[in-house]
Amino acid sequence: MCRSIKTLRRHDEPATDEELRAAALQFVRKVSGYRVPSRANEAVFEAAVDEIAASSKKLLVSLKTGARA
Repeated sequence: MCRSIKTLRRHDEPATDEELRAAALQFVRKVSGYRVPSRANEAVFEAAVDEIAASSKKLLVSLKTGARA
């Protein structure tokens, strides 16, 4: 599922908010089956994208690496 979503965990530079939102949008499109939601579903669709992007950012910030500080 969502094979086109690229890995955003990188050692050289953190993922941008735009990259996180694009990945979240792809995920919500795949799960919902909508490329563009109807007006009736637009608000919940966008809320889901926002929530997934925020959760993804929290995940990436919280991950521990094997590197020693």
